[in-house]
Amino acid sequence: MAGLVVVATMVMMTMVVAVLLAVVVVSVMRRHASYVRYFSESWKRSQPVSNGYNSGMAIHRRRLLRLAGAAAAAAFPLPALAAGYPTRPVRLLVGFAPSGAADLIARLIAQWLSERLGQPVVVDNRPGAASNIATGMVAHATPDGYTLLNLTTINSWNGSIYKDLDYNFVRDIAPVASMSRAFGALEVHPSVPVKTVAEFIAYAKENPGKLNMGTGGPGSGPHMYGSLFEMMTGVELVPIHYHGTGPAVPDLLSGRLQCLFDLVTSSIGYIKDGKLQPLGVTTAMRYDGLPDVPTIAETVPGYEASGWQGIGAPANTPDEILDTLHGEINAALADPVFRARLVDLGAPVFSSSRAQFKALIAADTEKWAKVVQFANIKAE
Repeated sequence: MAGLVVVATMVMMTMVVAVLLAVVVVSVMRRHASYVRYFSESWKRSQPVSNGYNSGMAIHRRRLLRLAGAAAAAAFPLPALAAGYPTRPVRLLVGFAPSGAADLIARLIAQWLSERLGQPVVVDNRPGAASNIATGMVAHATPDGYTLLNLTTINSWNGSIYKDLDYNFVRDIAPVASMSRAFGALEVHPSVPVKTVAEFIAYAKENPGKLNMGTGGPGSGPHMYGSLFEMMTGVELVPIHYHGTGPAVPDLLSGRLQCLFDLVTSSIGYIKDGKLQPLGVTTAMRYDGLPDVPTIAETVPGYEASGWQGIGAPANTPDEILDTLHGEINAALADPVFRARLVDLGAPVFSSSRAQFKALIAADTEKWAKVVQFANIKAE
């Protein structure tokens, strides 16, 4: 009898150990599931596909890795990942080259999050295709909070400008938190005989197709803001496209261009020196830095054009992780030192709830799609 008890005890202990080992193994698989796609894509890019053998092997590799990732992901529900988040470095993809305004703001919040979360938040610049490369990578990333995206207004335009995207921005990206806003002003060369928005509209209608409007390229902020103005007023401006607004400003100062919807922070020095005439700011409210300059909306009711920047994550990222990130980002926006650094970059603080940010993105996506269609804006 005693022997049977001993055997039964040993069997029970063996079963317990087996269960514990299974839990540990599956937990490890789940924790590292987000690596599956990253390493599969990296390895796939590093392998030449020069013949049928390699092509077939690539297909088998993809299927195998997808199955492995799916099995690991199914082992535990995603909300379980929120416990202790983050436990390893987080990547923040930026769709622009280093040192630009969007990149600098992204690096500020990455540093803040690194200090607050206790894990490195590493900025990964993936410029090109108007940020579509970075956005696509995040849209298809594992929704575990370890791959984030620097969002800008351009994301809400791209779905209408680019027809062959392999993602849907509104569907595939979850807004985490807003950070800053940017806005412009309708500026004219002093030789243009107008002093107000109303006078500009009248003058433009008297001279259809004769006023050159500088832009930073098709689908750039100045182009979109100007096209919205045309759509709402019925004027006809001639877009002159540059590679960025930098080269456009000298031509506006020289009189080769008659008007430009430029960022206020980029041109405020010329405005205060009297070299450019501001007719109206593009926001719904007046700008404190130019209190005597009215809004365009005071003449054109409903006109509003402004940019925003924030952070996003792959859709279906657990709410607990999104809430953690949102809370830490809003804490940064409430910090006087952090706010001052944003202001120094010409980026007024824009704090909102996740729901408010999501609603803004949806509204802007719909609004600017109409502008793109009106102006027949296409990617170059």
